[in-house]
Amino acid sequence: MKEHKIVMYGTPSCHWCVKAKEFFAEKGVKYEYIDVQADTEKAKEMVEKSGQMGVPVIDIDGEILVGFDEDKIKKLLEIN
Repeated sequence: MKEHKIVMYGTPSCHWCVKAKEFFAEKGVKYEYIDVQADTEKAKEMVEKSGQMGVPVIDIDGEILVGFDEDKIKKLLEIN
């Protein structure tokens, strides 16, 4: 599998963030997780990248996804 740079911005209480983490774990995908509730600088970075306050925001090789879109993630990562 090709190496991808994946950063996920989320919060501990976000249901869709948990779903995204479970998906990545199930597929064996390495990613960096940033808790924007605990890191205000990273929260600002997330908003600058996405234009959104909602989580999760997932950055896959510079492609910004807002929310957990399993089909789009699979397509970008070229996995089933």
